[in-house]
Amino acid sequence: MEVTRLFDLLAHSKKAYKPKKDMLAHKENGQWTYYSIDQYIEAANNVSYALLSLGIKPGDKVATISASRSEWNFMDMGIMQIGAIHVPLYPNIAAEEYHYILKHSESKILVVSGKDSYRKIEPILPETSIEQVFTFKEIEGCKPFRELLELGKANPQPEKVDEIKRTIREEDIATIIYTSGTTGMSKGVMLSHKNILCNVFAVQHIPSHEEIARALSFLPLSHVYERMIVYLYHYLGYSIYYAESPVLAAETAKEVRPEIMTMVPRLLEKIYDKIIATGQKLPWYQKGIFFWAVNLGFHYEISNKKRLGYNLQLQLARKLVFDKWKAALGGNVKIVVSGGAAIPPRLAKIYWAAGVPVLEGYGLTETSPVIAVNSFDKNGFKFGTVGQPIRFAEVRIDDDGEILCKGPCVMQGYFKDPELTAEVIDSEGWFHTGDLGKVEPEGQLKITGRKKLLFKSSFGKYINPEVVETKFKESPFIDNLIVLGENERYVGALIIPDFTYLKEWCAQRRISFSDNKDLVFNKIIQKRIQKEVDKYNKLLGSAEQIRSYELLDTEWNVETGELTASLKLRRVIINERYKDRIVRLFNKKIGSD
Repeated sequence: MEVTRLFDLLAHSKKAYKPKKDMLAHKENGQWTYYSIDQYIEAANNVSYALLSLGIKPGDKVATISASRSEWNFMDMGIMQIGAIHVPLYPNIAAEEYHYILKHSESKILVVSGKDSYRKIEPILPETSIEQVFTFKEIEGCKPFRELLELGKANPQPEKVDEIKRTIREEDIATIIYTSGTTGMSKGVMLSHKNILCNVFAVQHIPSHEEIARALSFLPLSHVYERMIVYLYHYLGYSIYYAESPVLAAETAKEVRPEIMTMVPRLLEKIYDKIIATGQKLPWYQKGIFFWAVNLGFHYEISNKKRLGYNLQLQLARKLVFDKWKAALGGNVKIVVSGGAAIPPRLAKIYWAAGVPVLEGYGLTETSPVIAVNSFDKNGFKFGTVGQPIRFAEVRIDDDGEILCKGPCVMQGYFKDPELTAEVIDSEGWFHTGDLGKVEPEGQLKITGRKKLLFKSSFGKYINPEVVETKFKESPFIDNLIVLGENERYVGALIIPDFTYLKEWCAQRRISFSDNKDLVFNKIIQKRIQKEVDKYNKLLGSAEQIRSYELLDTEWNVETGELTASLKLRRVIINERYKDRIVRLFNKKIGSD
């Protein structure tokens, strides 16, 4: 059947694929709960009936604050079926941002995951337009989600829902997603059914069309990247398994044995670092084989037809080492989709060498989200690029190197902000991404930086901080860093060590410490980090090299405000919070100064 609205995916799945008990599955308190397509449709319909009973009309906003779970999908489809607009929020942002979004969006109904989320938003509710609050997990003093379903079951209105459905067009707004801006409060991106579905149709040929396939999901559905991919799973008839939390993703993968999953580069790096740390503990003879395989993996290329010697070594490396890497992701994975940030090519190469194809894509919330993605098509993949632009997306590089995009994937605009919308979508319909890039000879798009992040040193040299940061984060000793130096004589950085890796490294060398602060002041640690800085500086141009840095003993995260919900640096906040240390960075006597 024709799918023109997102909720059409339910009828499509029921008609196109054989019944199965695990259309959706999620794990909670160690127990799996499964839902067939019929149970899914029934739950979504009951949500629709309940919302109508509560007075929700087409165009009204309904918000959710929750980690990914099956009930999130029930809410999503139930909201959209009656022409209401879903406003999904991340479960880990600051209370002031919840206050802003709930008030700005004029949401009327709110569903939260449990007591932690409710405790955060309870004080601000009187200042918003929220009329009713339900919770997925039952907590004292709150209405459980079960009660919402029961309300719908007691007040069925199938004719009314069908009548509303017939009026909903593909161009109508399905959702408002508030982007986690790196400065200030978030912007409400209005996306239509058509915006998101054009992405689904553009990438549906990349994974295999096996309806028995299982997908593992653990990234937040409040992010358009994971949400669009979940709609893709619906379209392909895949079973979707939600992990109890991202921390348990690897453990869940071994249990579920998925064919496909989505990742962000930081998670791929964490898995890699953990595997390398395990390799460091092996006896000397096994350790030698392990790191021989790792080094071999760094030299992997997609086209190895003329590299007979390499291919024979790779077969041996997979048998002795890499098969265990694949087993760590369930042993059955055929595709890992990576998005949200750039993945270092050497990291992608070693996953491919291990038999785990990582397909990196690129896009923004404003483009629903995919603009380009690597694929298995001819010239569809190249390390260091984000693949070719998807069909439906027209891409060109502006005179200043900025990536522009045009097509049905481009948003309807920012909610309540036509002026800001006009700033990013020009009179010809081109969306200005703010990212810099170039097109490779074979047609792949390569991201070279962020337009507004470039800064100039006092010597007039332009520095792209993201390029430097990405390179240094290849080090297992470095978890995160911010590169600074606008109008300064040299580049400086605030560096956060990877404390998990560092503690393991210290334990192997019997280096005692009491806490993170103790670690960063340890002379042996400082010397080892300096060695890493020297190593990665050699891979950069002289103007980009980090000449001064300070180690921080506190990790950055979303809750404390240094990172956006998609784990990007909030540079303005970090600059303000660490201004004294930043001043110190550039008051040092460096080299011949």
